[in-house]
Amino acid sequence: MLFHRTALAFAVTCLLSGQAYAGEAEAQKWVDNEFQPSTLSKDQQMAEMKWFIDAAAKLKEQGVNEISVVSETITTHEYEAKTLARAFAEITGIRVNHDLIQEGDVVEKLQTSMQSGRSIYDGWISDSDLIGTHYRYGEMLSLTDYMNGEGKQWTNPQLDIKDFIGTSFTTAPDDKLYQLPDQQFANLYWFRADLFARQDLRDQFKAKYGYDLGVPVNWTAYEDIASFFTNDVKTIDGQPIYGHMDYGKKDPSLGWRFTDAWLSMAGTADKGTPNGMPVDEWGIRVADDKCTPVGASVSRGGATNSPAAVYALTKYIDWMKKYAPKQAQGMTFSESGPVPAQGQIAQQIFWYTAFTADMTKKGLPVVNEDGTPKWRMAPAPHGPYWKDGMQNGYQDVGSWSFFKNHDPKKIAGAWLYAQFVTAKTTSLKKSIVGLTFIRDSDIHSEYFTKNADKYGGLIEFYRSPARVAWTPTGTNVPDYPKLAQLWWKNVATAITGETTPQQAMDTLATEMDAVMARLERAGMSQCAPKLNPKSDPEKWLSDKQAPWKKLANESPKGETVAYDALLSAWKEGRVR
Repeated sequence: MLFHRTALAFAVTCLLSGQAYAGEAEAQKWVDNEFQPSTLSKDQQMAEMKWFIDAAAKLKEQGVNEISVVSETITTHEYEAKTLARAFAEITGIRVNHDLIQEGDVVEKLQTSMQSGRSIYDGWISDSDLIGTHYRYGEMLSLTDYMNGEGKQWTNPQLDIKDFIGTSFTTAPDDKLYQLPDQQFANLYWFRADLFARQDLRDQFKAKYGYDLGVPVNWTAYEDIASFFTNDVKTIDGQPIYGHMDYGKKDPSLGWRFTDAWLSMAGTADKGTPNGMPVDEWGIRVADDKCTPVGASVSRGGATNSPAAVYALTKYIDWMKKYAPKQAQGMTFSESGPVPAQGQIAQQIFWYTAFTADMTKKGLPVVNEDGTPKWRMAPAPHGPYWKDGMQNGYQDVGSWSFFKNHDPKKIAGAWLYAQFVTAKTTSLKKSIVGLTFIRDSDIHSEYFTKNADKYGGLIEFYRSPARVAWTPTGTNVPDYPKLAQLWWKNVATAITGETTPQQAMDTLATEMDAVMARLERAGMSQCAPKLNPKSDPEKWLSDKQAPWKKLANESPKGETVAYDALLSAWKEGRVR
């Protein structure tokens, strides 16, 4: 139970004595201490908290004294579960059971609830990657409808939806908001700026490769740098140094490694933002209505087993085996995340900014004595199939979702809590703890202006247009839980050598088509798949749109850019 016992005892005493549970004294304590700094004044914070107290009092009159919610386990959600849930209970008198489980378990429980028609939790924090699923099945609550209708009385007048930076990713083709962003983090390139700045290493690299050691623009340069540190530099301060880090264990998290836009980083999809259209980063093609999935395999016009997709998988395997620590192949996402902080990784192409908070602690080998990082983050390099106008990379947007047919009183209680943990009163402090920004006002706050140099480029990234050029899974994916689980099982066979990358992607594409065919037969509330007939793949392969035909040269000359030039581009309003 994540609530404060003394606060609960006080609430019970008040109820037994016939007094209303106010919570204003408790709110003042939180505002004076934990909820600082804030973009609001303390008076504004107290006014916002007073609204929550009054709304909760009405709900408690209707019998709502406890709610249950769930999220994956990351620093931001741990702060919510351990601190903000307790604050909510003390201030409102409504207890919160905030479960922390692995992301794969969140998706599995969500799928179970959708299939049974009974929600296990009152509120869910799940990825916006599910937006296509939520829209098509009609099981989830449209927050737009809710805030303007039944939920209007439970909606904070100071919520300020326009201040949220991720709502374009949680809006369905019907232009309605289905999820409220709770945390966001991007998948960027990470590198040891201190090592890249060493003149001896710069001279050595340029002598070998003919261009400057810098932030790689393309995958050729990334591979050159990976080989350079692993095979030429070999050690730093007596410790082995590796030019790459990744993970490869057969585990659900292996699927995220690919569905989180790896194929689009190689250039598999069509041009278009936030996702490729008509072929997206999963290789799924939709019809001209931009809503009806028609296939994933090249034989149906998709790109999941196209030359660019096979190239992407091939490079992933080659780099991990050649340039990463051997134990990386047996690691999951969560196990591999802390490794760069240990000081033996020179760069990582697929690095989540959610790890920033854990990479800035004093005493780490990658942090200077003054607390500033030795590392920096930058846009990830792109593969040879990538073209201007394509999706740049992936951004995770963990968002609040609610089942439409759940107990309306419980929905209202969970909606209050969702707004509480994303309110302006609490969001800046939560952003400082987890560094997973959701509000523009927090990003541009005085606190982050003063402390930007502590975060290795994170603040500059989120203040630039790049923050919307990195996007989550789009609406082409008709059933995220059913389709996502196909990826890790097939990719794993290529890692172990049981299949070739081409065979693995062929099987994946075929299985994706089979699932979509079943969805077509089962029917959906809207935009159900309707597969194209199979035809000769050569009919679809092209040099003008996806699926792209195989390039004669998949290894163009390496290209890098100085990090300072990237920062200047961001400050001038450009992505790169």
